[in-house]
Amino acid sequence: MLTRRIRLLVATTIAYNVIEAVVAISAGTIASSTALIGFGLDSVIEVASATAVAWQFAAKDHETRERTALRVIALSFFALAAYVIVESVRALIRTDTADHSTVGIVLAAVSLAVMPGLSYAQRRAGRELGSASAVADSKQTLLCTYLSGVLLVGLLLNSLLGWWWADPAVGLVIAAVAVREGREAWRGHHCC
Repeated sequence: MLTRRIRLLVATTIAYNVIEAVVAISAGTIASSTALIGFGLDSVIEVASATAVAWQFAAKDHETRERTALRVIALSFFALAAYVIVESVRALIRTDTADHSTVGIVLAAVSLAVMPGLSYAQRRAGRELGSASAVADSKQTLLCTYLSGVLLVGLLLNSLLGWWWADPAVGLVIAAVAVREGREAWRGHHCC
């Protein structure tokens, strides 16, 4: 029963994040927004994380795959952080200005509303099952909530006040959180 619930939550996470990634990366590319592209790449990381958990729970003895799933999740966080750091620093040095993105603002607001409930359901099921990887995946989803809020603020500051530096600054916040979560997943400190 719990394993089935985790599989359903994983499928929901993957579906939502594929859509979120396509929209965010497309809107970010159009608006030249490092933060929006980083947010979209975080969605790709969430898909990788959820896929690792799905792979783990596809085995009859899912506990044997947990360490590998956690490592995939951690490496995904580190890859996201590296990309966003490079792009954010480049944007700050070149004083690149991101354009207004209504699509990005709406996407961030929708994710801010959807992700907390999904994360809670994932974490609860993971704790009930005693699965560190399922709990780590729930933290990846919770990270999306925080990033949605930070992204929304950055996009609004850029759009409403013309603070060009808000976009790459938000990108650096996204990278810092990704590094922290990557360390936690690598150590396997996500359970119960």
